[in-house]
Amino acid sequence: MSSQLDYEINKELGECYLFMGEMDKAEEYYLKAVNSNGVHFEPYLGLATVAVQRGDLDRAMVFYKKAHDIEATDKSLSGIALIQMERGDKAGAFDLFSQAVDKNPENMVALFSLLRLAHELERLSEVLPRLEACLEVDPGRHEVRYALAGCLVCLDRRGEAAGHLERIVGAEPSFAPAQELLDQIRK
Repeated sequence: MSSQLDYEINKELGECYLFMGEMDKAEEYYLKAVNSNGVHFEPYLGLATVAVQRGDLDRAMVFYKKAHDIEATDKSLSGIALIQMERGDKAGAFDLFSQAVDKNPENMVALFSLLRLAHELERLSEVLPRLEACLEVDPGRHEVRYALAGCLVCLDRRGEAAGHLERIVGAEPSFAPAQELLDQIRK
């Protein structure tokens, strides 16, 4: 069997076991994938996820960085950023989440982590273009549009916020938080 085929099979088995919550088996197959073909980043991301599930953030960081060294992806950036955020490096995490969202505007983990940090660090204006970029890809993401409207309200740009909220309510009248925020703006 070729090493590429071994790699593919082991990576897939690692993903299956991870999905089923069997961390030992997932780790076993991800390690086999790494050993059969160490030029792919995916098994390192899987090993990082296993380490996070076990609460071993130091080991997770090692695997995220290995994945990142092979190929800098939005997932490797997000993983490193999540650990940095957990360790209290909010500014560093903000920068990495920003890079992750710039690579993939639809990475919701990175986008909403960035949004959380933007509120904490009072850097809301920096997250607006990234929320807008996500909406350019998928204008129907009401949770992102709602988050954008919330940021605009915080930045005292209520007219723009109302426009986004009206668009949500028009498309999905059952989205109660949008209607509630719109009612507050209009008072």
